[in-house]
Formats: sequence, C-alpha cells, structure tokens
Amino acid sequence: MSYRSILVNIDIDGPVAPIVMAAIDLAQRHGARLIGHCAADTPLPMPLPEGGSLFTSTWQQLREGIETRLEEVHVGFERLTSGSVKTEWRQHLRNPTHAVVEASRSADLIVMAASDGAATGDNYRFADPAGVVVRAGRPVLATGDQFERIRAEKIIVAWKDTREARRAVADAVPLLAAAKEVTVATVATEADQWLRDGLNDTTAFLAAHGIKAESKLIESPDEYIELFNFIDASGADLVVSGAYGHSRLREWAFGGVTRSLLNETRLSRFMSS
Repeated sequence: MSYRSILVNIDIDGPVAPIVMAAIDLAQRHGARLIGHCAADTPLPMPLPEGGSLFTSTWQQLREGIETRLEEVHVGFERLTSGSVKTEWRQHLRNPTHAVVEASRSADLIVMAASDGAATGDNYRFADPAGVVVRAGRPVLATGDQFERIRAEKIIVAWKDTREARRAVADAVPLLAAAKEVTVATVATEADQWLRDGLNDTTAFLAAHGIKAESKLIESPDEYIELFNFIDASGADLVVSGAYGHSRLREWAFGGVTRSLLNETRLSRFMSS
C-alpha cells in the first residue's frame, strides 16, 4: 500500500515554499504524483441603491487580482517542483474549501497547512482544514508551522474505538510503515478489558502490515490533558487520529481533542473522518 497521488493545497496568501517542499519530499518518498492546488474567491459586494456599478467594478478588480496571484503561485509551484516529481496543477476562482474537497477525488492524501489551527479564518482565501477533513473522504495531513519536511519517524496514534479512528489507522499505513517508532495510545477513566482488546487488535492489524507498534493505555478522567502530556513527553513528530465532528448549515462542530489537535501547529497531524 502506498500513496500514488498527493494533493497539496497552497493558501493564496501563505508562503508557497514550505508547504510545497514538504509535499515534494513526501511525494518522492512514496513515488507519488503531486497535484498542486490553489483557490480563492471574493464575496460579492452588496450594492447600495445608487452606485451599484462601482461595487461591481470593485468586485471584478478583486477577482482579477486573485487570478493574477493564482498565476504567481502556479509559477512558484512549477519552479519548486521542476525535475523532482511528476506534477499536475489546478487553480480555481471559488471557495477554497469547496475546491479542495472537489479536487480530493483525484488524490490518496491531502497535504495542507493549518496556520490558524481549527479556526476557519477568511474562508474566501484559506481552505478550512476542519471542513476539508470532514467532507473530503480522504485523509488530511496538516503540516506543522513552516515545515519543509514532514517528519514521521515517531508517530503517536491517538486511539479511540470508533469508525473515524479505524479509518485513520488504515489510511496512515504507508506513513506508519516507514516510521521508526509507533505507539497506539488511548486515555480512559478506567482501563477495562474492552479497551485492552481494542489496543491489541489495533497493534495486531499494524503487525500484519509489517508495522511494530507499542500500546499505551492511560487511566485518567481528563482525556485532553493526559493525551497531550503523553504526546509532549514522547517527542512525537506526527499524530494520527480520527476527526470527530458533524455538519450543520456549513458550520463544523468538533470534539475537544480533535479541535485541540488541529490547534497544535508545532507538529504534523494526520486525520481521517
């Protein structure tokens, strides 16, 4: 199992090089085709009763500015990837989150920055990682701040016996197989046999893929604090987890651990839903 096609989303206002270099490195390691992607839009202004043409003209100028910037990002992508990996380029003048979700059908994995963590920010100029991971049907690897290489040597699997976590473990197999150290960790108020069986089954699943993983069961009433204490103490450079949330009128609600992981921009996070 390997990633054969990786989509890297580039924020129109963000630095191009760090996220592209990180994606190039990942694509080279997996022999994958790299799809560069950038999208942005501007809201349609609400014209006053008089002067509507001025608003329309301003809106058109803003869109033309976006198109110019999209071409600049494209040039930067081509310059950085030249001769290194097979590539494809896609750009869209539309809502960036919607555009990434649509383009994800061509990729095994989405790589994107999450500079604002779980916050949506300006949804006309930045793809929302929370919205993408819930809607895309593909795993999302959110890079840490300014990373130009996605380190995945020491991986923590934040395990819960849920559909999302099972999906994340399966989706992350290519990364887990290349890691030097993998730990499957879960936090619970009480360590019962059902939890132990879940950890044993997960490590056995990974062993069947040639991945040696340790298990860690932590007893604590505070899942968030103990999980992040363990991640900090472990020195992990990548956390694999399910993304838990639901949609309601295009607003995304997330559990505390999922939101906190998205906000941990100092390390890379791999999520599936």
